[in-house]
Amino acid sequence: MSEIPIGHHHTSGWYEIRLEGHLDSRWASWFNALGLTNESDGTTVIQSQAADQAALHGLLQKVRDIGLPLISVTQVEPDKPESTTEPRSSSSTSIPRRRTTS
Repeated sequence: MSEIPIGHHHTSGWYEIRLEGHLDSRWASWFNALGLTNESDGTTVIQSQAADQAALHGLLQKVRDIGLPLISVTQVEPDKPESTTEPRSSSSTSIPRRRTTS
């Protein structure tokens, strides 16, 4: 039996989850989200942190449970490199930036 490479494991990460349709801001707490933004193109972007792969799968199960189509999941970098894995306060206005690769 051959082994399947499982790739790089992240212990913690910030993610942008884009959904088709708009969600009310009250859903942000259900997703434990840093931010929930309704875009003009009819999509919702949820910014949230996942402690590990299991937590990311839990977020995606919540997306499935509300029934809105999933458009994308993107891992993003926090604004400040010294960010910790501690949840940010709800009054924070900084939003993670997309990770770029060269």
